[in-house]
Amino acid sequence: MPSLEFAHLANLASASGIDAFGATDASEFTDARQVIEQRKARGLHGGMWFTYGRPERSADPSRILPGAKTILVGALAYYRPQPPSPTEAKAPALVGRFVWQPFYDELAARLEVVASHLRAAGAQAVVVLDDNRLIDRAAAHRAGLGWFGKNTMLLLEGAGSWFVLGSIVTDAEVDVTTGEVPDGCGTCVRCQIACPTGALDTAGELDARRCLAWLLQADGVFPAEHRVALGARIYGCDDCQEVCPPNVRFIRSRDDSAQATPQQAWSDAVDMLNCTDDQLLESHGAWYIPRRRPEYLRRNALVVLANVADPQDPDIADVIERCLSSDQALVVAHAVWAAKRLGLDRLVDHIAAEVAADPIVQAELARHVDARR
Repeated sequence: MPSLEFAHLANLASASGIDAFGATDASEFTDARQVIEQRKARGLHGGMWFTYGRPERSADPSRILPGAKTILVGALAYYRPQPPSPTEAKAPALVGRFVWQPFYDELAARLEVVASHLRAAGAQAVVVLDDNRLIDRAAAHRAGLGWFGKNTMLLLEGAGSWFVLGSIVTDAEVDVTTGEVPDGCGTCVRCQIACPTGALDTAGELDARRCLAWLLQADGVFPAEHRVALGARIYGCDDCQEVCPPNVRFIRSRDDSAQATPQQAWSDAVDMLNCTDDQLLESHGAWYIPRRRPEYLRRNALVVLANVADPQDPDIADVIERCLSSDQALVVAHAVWAAKRLGLDRLVDHIAAEVAADPIVQAELARHVDARR
């Protein structure tokens, strides 16, 4: 297999628009696998498949490419200032920054530039990112891109965590010139304090059962104890990153030339609830939702609606009433909670008997909910 200079590959990566680049050997991530398995045994995964799904595979780069020698890791910045919510939105719903644009697709294309060079030199090279085949943060950490913050994010030295990560697994031998970056968090606990549900109460350890970003993607009923804390979030949660000092410094250092539109940063929960299944999947199908079932998008939209919509607006009552007539118990259950949260209890009296008998609907009918003040 060819031997290639890291400096040359790093120049290619930089020219293609990759913001940070590192190299490490392709040995197994045994420590990362052990941590994942221990946390999974303690139930901290909360059903999360990403990272926790098959660590015996994602910790072993040879599963991606037999004979792998090197992992090249790239990072692409995705921070954009948050634009104001659209004035026409009746229930503005906030979208996490990492999906405002297809950042992973952009990083994949840029990594492919480097991978193509490797193949032209006679090596095998596989671009891998965002698909659970490789523990991306562990690879980036070992490649010297950054340290693990108390919010579990990888923080790049001098830049913070507003980055998507991806790798090239190759059988080329590359001189590994990077080393581990020392911890830069020190005594700072701002991310832990900022987490609205206490999912980061133990530094460096995420309890996915309380993480709003994960709960929006998880199966089943949205936990009642975290619905109010969800606020306007419809996908993702950036709270722990927004208060992180390295991230704040990174934002101040940028010229803000990269902007997002309100349509990228916000959805409207009312519009989502008025969509057909096909329309929902067409407009939001890039989001991770269980088994691509649109009722989960409606579940989340109903929680946001209850937190931010004007209960005096007749359109809000109409959309809740329509959701209460759904034949999907998951939708009806969250519509019951939304009606109570908005002080529209009268709307729950006409649920179809067969749906009202469903246990999750029964639980919501029996639940006490404090109406918004």
